[in-house]
Amino acid sequence: MKFKTYLETISGVQIYPMISLLLFIVFFVAVTYWAFKINKNDIEKYENIPLEK
Repeated sequence: MKFKTYLETISGVQIYPMISLLLFIVFFVAVTYWAFKINKNDIEKYENIPLEK
């Protein structure tokens, strides 16, 4: 049996791809917003973390 056959037997399974797409979009927008709004001093601090002992 194929995996698709198992998914067809689950009632309401069509909502899960929509939920995962919505979560991905929300996460992507949040990270993009954070990247544009981050303070330049914080970026310099994060850049120097690997160089600190």
